[in-house]
Amino acid sequence: MSHLRIPKNWTIQRSTAFFTKENVPPVLLSHHNTAKDVFGQLCVMEGQVVYYGFANSTATEPEVRVEINAGQFATSPPQYWHRIELSDDAQFNINFWSDADKKSEVLFSGKK
Repeated sequence: MSHLRIPKNWTIQRSTAFFTKENVPPVLLSHHNTAKDVFGQLCVMEGQVVYYGFANSTATEPEVRVEINAGQFATSPPQYWHRIELSDDAQFNINFWSDADKKSEVLFSGKK
């Protein structure tokens, strides 16, 4: 998987607060995916976040590994299974993009 561009007509539907090792939601550290027609944009402010992408919900070996350093971002396409790891000093947030109004919808889900 290469860096995937968010379509230019899509808009941010929701943004998270900044997360660190102390307050990151556990679901982000395990298999989860974004909703249908929703791109995730992971923006790193400090430290490093490593993104692991998986072929499906049951895959144990990542097919993608991306190191995202301070000042960088990466995108995660709709319905793509992934998880992250954080450096001790990491600080990041996530923007959720879509072409439709999804502000009141669930934008990601964890492994069941």
